[in-house]
Amino acid sequence: MISFDKPSPAPPSQPLISFAVPCYNAAAYMDVCIESILKGCENYRDVIEIILVDDGSARDGTAQKADDWARRHPDLISVVHQANGGHGEAVNTGLDNARGVWFKVVDSDDWLDADALHTLLDQLQRLRATGQEVDMIIANYVYEKVDGGTRKPIRYTRVLPRGHVFGWDEVGRFAPSQNLLMHAVIYRTQLLHDIGLRLPRKTFYVDNVFVYAPLPAVQTMLYLDIDLYRYHIGREGQSVNEQTMIGCIEQQLSVTRTMIDAFRLMKDVENERLRTYMVQYLTMMMTICSVFLRLSEREDAEDLRQGIWAYLKEHDPDIYPRIRGSLLGLSANLPGPVGHVLAIGGYRASQRVFGFN
Repeated sequence: MISFDKPSPAPPSQPLISFAVPCYNAAAYMDVCIESILKGCENYRDVIEIILVDDGSARDGTAQKADDWARRHPDLISVVHQANGGHGEAVNTGLDNARGVWFKVVDSDDWLDADALHTLLDQLQRLRATGQEVDMIIANYVYEKVDGGTRKPIRYTRVLPRGHVFGWDEVGRFAPSQNLLMHAVIYRTQLLHDIGLRLPRKTFYVDNVFVYAPLPAVQTMLYLDIDLYRYHIGREGQSVNEQTMIGCIEQQLSVTRTMIDAFRLMKDVENERLRTYMVQYLTMMMTICSVFLRLSEREDAEDLRQGIWAYLKEHDPDIYPRIRGSLLGLSANLPGPVGHVLAIGGYRASQRVFGFN
């Protein structure tokens, strides 16, 4: 049982949670996503909302399908049609239209586990009943592989306390496979408005900014050990498909620069445990850039790889030695053909162990 305190509940007319579902040419799979949310919310239809954001879909029936869903469930589902702005702009639009106390992004090719969602909503009800203001709720997610039907759950049981609301001082050390991706987090909506969160347009990988940028504003957290989010991975053309990532490396670099620019970590992040985690996250982003540039056949790949490290050194010189001198930082910068082979070999080993891409 989760323990709560602090009275003064939120107005009951406000939805508990807003689910934003960015949809771009998603007619083939969006039904599964929407149905999973509705199934998990069967007993909570009066306290949730689903915002379908049609991000300029033109190649299929996404727009019509979204309108059909809203017609069938006008009390629960709303639709926003917009010119194509990319995943980040669709999330921005969802946030702009969100009325819920908490805000959750569910990509249209993913889905939520119904039983876990029921548990989440029950806990959100308890939070609202006591007036507890929790900035970030964390739940497990599961890699659902397209080929072979394999599953890989990512859980936080050895990192985050269970049973009560906590702060950063109670957080343990995250393993490399346990970064808080968008799939794991639910933010308090007002917190995202207060920090003025806006994701870049026309760019993949902005989910990293969505998770990373609000962290210093987060004071209170709650971890639910439930396998909520089902992350459908391995679909051809998906942004995290290896060939797509190689082809979109400029966007990966742009997102990483945005994260570097967001904070001077030694000066702006006071809590040491939070700073340690944010350094770990940024190290992962730097390593991803380095590995995919080494996988790329671009003639300027090595210049770009050295350039992103130079950018980090120039814009956050205090944290640069810590990232550059880490095990990942050292492996990402091993020189010459041997370094090239070892960096890619380490990436391939990580794929096998953690089941991503």
